[in-house]
Amino acid sequence: MARAQAQEILRVVPDHPQALLIQGLAASRLSDGPAALKALERAVAVAPNYPPAWLALADQRRLAGDAAGADLAYDRHIQASARDPELVAAATALVDQQLAVAERLLRDILKRRPTDVAAIRMLAEVAARLGRYEDAEMLLGRCLELAPGFTAARHNLAAVLHRHNKPMEALAEVDRLLAADPGSASYQLLKAAILGRVGEYQGAIALYEAVLAGYPTQPKIWMSYGHALKTVGRQAEAVAAYRRCVALQPAFGEAWWSLANLKTVQFSDEDLGIMRREAGRGDLEAEDRLHLEYALGKALEDRAEDEAAFGHYAAGAAIRREQLRYDRDDNTRHMRRSKALFTPGFFAERAGTGAPAADPIFVIGLPRSGSTLIEQILSSHSQVEGTQELPDIISIARRLGRAEGRESAYPEVLAELSPKALRELGEEYLARAAVHRKLGRAFFIDKMPNNFAHLGLICLILPNAKIVDARRHPLGCCFSGFKQHFAQGQGFTYNLTDIGRYYADYVELMAHFDAVLPGRVHRVIYEQMVADPEAETRRLLDHCGLPFEEGCLRFYENDRAVRTASSEQVRQPIFRDAADHWRRFEPWLDPLKASLGPVLDHYPEAPAYPA
Repeated sequence: MARAQAQEILRVVPDHPQALLIQGLAASRLSDGPAALKALERAVAVAPNYPPAWLALADQRRLAGDAAGADLAYDRHIQASARDPELVAAATALVDQQLAVAERLLRDILKRRPTDVAAIRMLAEVAARLGRYEDAEMLLGRCLELAPGFTAARHNLAAVLHRHNKPMEALAEVDRLLAADPGSASYQLLKAAILGRVGEYQGAIALYEAVLAGYPTQPKIWMSYGHALKTVGRQAEAVAAYRRCVALQPAFGEAWWSLANLKTVQFSDEDLGIMRREAGRGDLEAEDRLHLEYALGKALEDRAEDEAAFGHYAAGAAIRREQLRYDRDDNTRHMRRSKALFTPGFFAERAGTGAPAADPIFVIGLPRSGSTLIEQILSSHSQVEGTQELPDIISIARRLGRAEGRESAYPEVLAELSPKALRELGEEYLARAAVHRKLGRAFFIDKMPNNFAHLGLICLILPNAKIVDARRHPLGCCFSGFKQHFAQGQGFTYNLTDIGRYYADYVELMAHFDAVLPGRVHRVIYEQMVADPEAETRRLLDHCGLPFEEGCLRFYENDRAVRTASSEQVRQPIFRDAADHWRRFEPWLDPLKASLGPVLDHYPEAPAYPA
């Protein structure tokens, strides 16, 4: 009835904002996302100071997976709602992404009105956008202390806690929101994302299914659903979900790449035609374009059209590299500073410190080095649980680096920590990892590859943890990383020179720890594991203090959830021809060879480095 009345009004007054709002809300309830967005976008265009339309548009954009657009619309809602000229000015600065200006204005307001919850929430938004999650969490907590019913602030708090790797705290907040509004798709989607973070994939899948029942035309929800299905090994259903994405939105590059990233899907001529057509559009967003380039690269690689495939991989990587601030020299400086700090005497002076638990097994190295295979072998042992790439060591390192307000304080700040502080950091890591341990097994795996850069920290705070270095031929590892688009992080992989330098720095740092702490790290050479899996598996288990079990050789029968790019490959027996696959692309790898330098000639050993 309301929709019909709105349509009658719009026939007479085509730009009636209230009627457009009603039309948009009605379309949303009928799961017609595109029509809802169209009506709401039109409503705010004709009435830019109409708060309900901005709020509805924020909700609809969030439902469609457009987080940045939703934040912008919510900022405009605040701006339109505020009657205080100072809050309007701060909200305008937020809308314009002038975060320093917004922060200054809001702090000035709060000096005079310290209980202004609107200003506190806006300041928390500034902090979150700057990555200062501790500040955002504190501000939102204060906001809710003053106004417990401020649901927008609670929603913000749940999102901040999720981003800041505090999933259980985030779940508590989102459950409070759902208790008051159990039908909110926005709250359900946030909870599904949090559940996925802690390995509760069945719960996440159920929530995605519930939301899709009401909103079946939202491609980004179908993609998130596909990711969850892929992780638990329901590949056919994951493919169907991704296919649903591209049927709804043919230019949705990330959905095409998600299909390609399964490594088992063969694209048809029709698929290739659609991807090429969409990639050729002049109005395509950069995110869609780069994902389509990667998907086209995989499609053509599967057809043995290697030169064309490499061209698409390089085009996608160039787009992503342009968006990043990665500086290869920063990584080299960190490696050299670590070598200078972590001497035999440094560790000898701190012997016996840290948390004594031997539960963690760290699998480190570079992405695409065979680390997921090692994890799958180990997690097929009755005493070992595979978790995921845990962010906790990196999070602790970043916090230590900011301890004195100086980004460069780490790793040198480790020299100032007392034995008590080192033990507490180890216990903190174990407590944060506990949420991912579901099976009650004695040992668990953390396979965050980038943890190699924090090996000194690991050895200090968890002296009895086992460490396994996964290493693959530099050209195979680096090219495999170069042609892989990662969901987040790994900024060094989008340029052949960058990734070669990164690999060389990694080898030099690991050689340093081999000299300083002999035997502390067990190295698995991927090609040797492929050539003789039983012998290498026995060596691996011996290092971890585990008895041999036949199940470790049948790792592909393990139905555990796997989130990485190798998720489908490790559900199959080892294929020996994969180790040399990079040779097909060798004609285009000269920049990589040059940046690797002597590391390439000495593999699998490390060059001799000056002390």
